[in-house]
Amino acid sequence: MEKRTRNAVVTAVTSAVAAGALATGLAATAVAGTVHSAAVASPSGTVSANASATAAKAGKDTASESFSAAGAKSSHGEKSAHEKKKASRSKRSKLNKSVKAVSGLPSGRATATSFWDPSTASGKPMRYATLASPYWPLGTKVQITYNGQSTVGVVEDFGPAEWAVSQHTPPAILDLSEKMMADFTGARENSVTVHFQVLKMGSGSVYRSSGTGYDLAMGN
Repeated sequence: MEKRTRNAVVTAVTSAVAAGALATGLAATAVAGTVHSAAVASPSGTVSANASATAAKAGKDTASESFSAAGAKSSHGEKSAHEKKKASRSKRSKLNKSVKAVSGLPSGRATATSFWDPSTASGKPMRYATLASPYWPLGTKVQITYNGQSTVGVVEDFGPAEWAVSQHTPPAILDLSEKMMADFTGARENSVTVHFQVLKMGSGSVYRSSGTGYDLAMGN
C-alpha cells in the first residue's frame, strides 16, 4: 500500500514536470514566433514607410518643379506680351512721326479726272502711276485714296485745263492715268471725288500758279 502511494506520487510529479516542460516549450515557441514575425514585419514596414516617404518627397519635388516651370512660362509669356506691346507702341510712334512729316503738306478732297497721252511734260513715258496737275510741280508725289483704296502717283504731266478744273465741285485739280482710274472705279474714263495727300513736293516745272482750286492744291 505504501509502495503504491509512493509510485503514484512519483508519477504525479513526473507528469507535472513533463507538463511544465511542455508549457515552457510552447511559450518559447510562441515567443520565437513573435520575434520572427516582428523581425519579418518590421523591416518590411520600415521599407514601406521609407518608400512612401521617398514617393511623397518625389511628388513634392515634382510639384515644386512644375510650379517653377509654370512660373517661368508665365513670366516668359508676360515678357513676350510686354515686348509686343512695346513694339506696337514703337510702330505707332514711327507712324505718327511719318504723319507729322507730311502734315505740313497739302491734303484734302478734290475731283480727279483721267487721261492718257503718248508723251508727258516730264519726258517720261505714260504709266500707271502718272498724274497730271496744273499747280503741283513735276515730280510731286501724291497719295490718292478712293473708297478705302489707296495708291501713290507722281506728277509727270500738266492738266487739266482751267475750264475742266472749274466745271467740277470740288475742283478737278488732278488727272489720274486711265489705268489708275480703271483700278479705282472699273472705268478708264471717269471723274470721281478722291482724297489726296501730298507726300513730297517736286522740284520740276509748274504749269500755272493761280486759278480755280489753286488754294486747295496748296493747302491754303
